[in-house]
Amino acid sequence: MLYENDEEKVSLEKELEYLQSYIDLQKQRFGKSITVTTTIQDADKQYYIEPMLLIPFVENAFKHGTGLVQDAQIHICLKAVKGILDFSVTNRFNAEESQEIKDKTSGIGLTNVYRRLKLLYKNRHSLNIKKQDGFFTVSLQLNLT
Repeated sequence: MLYENDEEKVSLEKELEYLQSYIDLQKQRFGKSITVTTTIQDADKQYYIEPMLLIPFVENAFKHGTGLVQDAQIHICLKAVKGILDFSVTNRFNAEESQEIKDKTSGIGLTNVYRRLKLLYKNRHSLNIKKQDGFFTVSLQLNLT
């Protein structure tokens, strides 16, 4: 994947394979202590996407949605139809833990993705981040055409 990161764009199919490999690895790591659901519906894989664009959202879900989180859950949904990609990642989080002081690198992942989106998908994306009822949700919509 590191070599492909130098590519300008990768196929959505390849990006999904990478995401699935990462999710499978994390499932092995955490075992039954976490519930992970992945829904990929109507994924028209003919599209191309900037490499490594989706993975930070999934990485954050595993980073902040595990550990001291009771009933840890991560839900990942992707749909790509008619040139529009809808991607969301939801994870349960520990509100008490999220109030602790973060280290210097905390939060840099989402900030970097936001900057990339502004540069690479200017006026062709929507990113919404929401904390509600013990869940953290990131929703991304991209115009791939």
